[in-house]
Amino acid sequence: MRAMYKYAPIPSDIQEASNSLLVLPHLQQRPSGGMATVTARDIDLHSAQISGGVHIRQAHSTDSSSDISATNIAEKVSGKAIKDSVSEVYASAPPLGVPGKEKRFWFQRDKTYEPNAIATQPSVFDDPLTVKEYWPPSTWENIHRFDPLARWTWGEEHKLIRKIDLKITVWACVMFMALELDRANINQALTDNFLKDLHMNTNDYNLGNTVFKLAFLCSELPSQLVSKWVGPDRWIPAQMTLWSVVACSQFFLTERQGFLVCRALLGILQGGFIPDIILYLSYFYKHHELSLRLGFFWTAMSLADILAAFLAVGLLSMRGVHGYAGWRWLFMIEGLLTLVLGIAAFVLMPASPTQTASKLRGKNGWFTEREEIIIVNRVIREDPSKSEMHNRQPITPKLLFKGMYDYDMWPLYILGLMFQLPESTPQQYMTLTLRGLGFDTFKSNLLVIPYTVMKTITMMAMTYGAEIFGELSFIASIGQFWVLPFVSYLYAQDINQIDKWDAFGVMTAFLSYPSAHPLQTAWTSRNANGVSSRTISAALYNMFHQASGIISANIYRKDDAPRYRRGNRVLLSLCVVNIGLYTFTKVYYVMRNRSREKKWNALGEEGRLNYLATTKDEGNKRLDFRFAH
Repeated sequence: MRAMYKYAPIPSDIQEASNSLLVLPHLQQRPSGGMATVTARDIDLHSAQISGGVHIRQAHSTDSSSDISATNIAEKVSGKAIKDSVSEVYASAPPLGVPGKEKRFWFQRDKTYEPNAIATQPSVFDDPLTVKEYWPPSTWENIHRFDPLARWTWGEEHKLIRKIDLKITVWACVMFMALELDRANINQALTDNFLKDLHMNTNDYNLGNTVFKLAFLCSELPSQLVSKWVGPDRWIPAQMTLWSVVACSQFFLTERQGFLVCRALLGILQGGFIPDIILYLSYFYKHHELSLRLGFFWTAMSLADILAAFLAVGLLSMRGVHGYAGWRWLFMIEGLLTLVLGIAAFVLMPASPTQTASKLRGKNGWFTEREEIIIVNRVIREDPSKSEMHNRQPITPKLLFKGMYDYDMWPLYILGLMFQLPESTPQQYMTLTLRGLGFDTFKSNLLVIPYTVMKTITMMAMTYGAEIFGELSFIASIGQFWVLPFVSYLYAQDINQIDKWDAFGVMTAFLSYPSAHPLQTAWTSRNANGVSSRTISAALYNMFHQASGIISANIYRKDDAPRYRRGNRVLLSLCVVNIGLYTFTKVYYVMRNRSREKKWNALGEEGRLNYLATTKDEGNKRLDFRFAH
């Protein structure tokens, strides 16, 4: 079985009928933009009898009679009526698009790509015998736009995705750039005698990084719980506004204690931002689309690092202005920039796809009624679990502990802890390494740009590759094979004894490695299978990832400088361990899927229907769920 499908296959009779049907052009465009109901005019009396008594009719005629809407279906698939009314309700269901033909990326769309072809893919909502078990609750904020009979074209869908990218993803990337500027500008400050001015050494710097990561880690889960309660559209702007004030206050640092306090406060206020954004983006995108948007998300982080290098050149040159060091102006000006973006975020983050209207965003919102229907139904058809909670519903203690003890997610959490350790330690010391090699402040800041650009390219290539080939574990492990020879070289060779430009080339190639972070973050979201579990798992994964930052900040020690032979030996061992962890994760999920497939098939058709109607299993514990790997 392929790792990339989420639920057990739709019954073959429904799938077979769906494959044979095409939608007529007059169904693809509604004059008023509405698409909440489909009339019997659109349905021909010619029907195909399918096992189980389900009729699906082909679109042809324009005879007007009754409306078949989501409300009609909801009423008729409940109680005893599910047996008596299945044929009546689904006899007039509009046909679906051909499954398995979705063109995920622009370069996969060949000359046969038809923008007017139906894009609606088969889902659990197309099986009248099981649709009741997956029906969204009435409290879901998008329920008024949910319609299992809604149909749309590829042209409409791709145009709408581009619109979502511009309205939602671009702004998410801008906000992430602000976070990266404020948490990573400490690296630029190091090149301007930051440690000397505050009477600190590299061990104090390591402690500051550890304090920041620990505070960031500890606030991840509480921040996620607050975000789920008040909504990410409110909490994320509040976070940005608060941490920008702390970032600006670093202008007034005078000694070690103040430095540690500021790093702790930044960590507390920035913690949870990343999983908050991931949960927010999942409202708008399918799983494979989310992986790529997270790739863009972390690309924005790399762009922020590049921007930070250029900003640092100018801002650090302000040393002496009004008698203050350049690094003080760096913290103040970049903090003020984040404050402006944080205030703007209150306006530019709608609560959900169907809640974009406001005084400042316009009374009609960003999306038409038809576009809202497409956004809601395309996402919910792929993953019905996204409707289990509304966007202002808090996580209960019971759900919290259930998510924390979900053993099926722990392989991904362990990967989040381990995978970046071999690379992040040398990266944290890159500017100090360049200064030690003899480069001045100006060059040390600019020379981080080449590896940042290359890292962005390799990261996006990895993310695309994983989705194209449907292989997550092995492609994610490529990064470990990339860094292994470089770590071996650093262990065997003292780069301080070779030409500084040769050393720069080695370190640039090393740090250009393809990061699996976007891929693994989306992988975690995919395997969580549920809003509550996705909320918790996103926070836990990022907590483990931040914990890796605490570890990496303490691998290179002052007594091991400048060669760090002991530290590089540790990094070399971690590379080997990580390769084994990726292999274990692959095997684990394959075995879990095989076990479930065996149990699912053993139930038989009646047993499967009974399971769906009576099971108390939730999220990724359902027998009809399959893990991605």
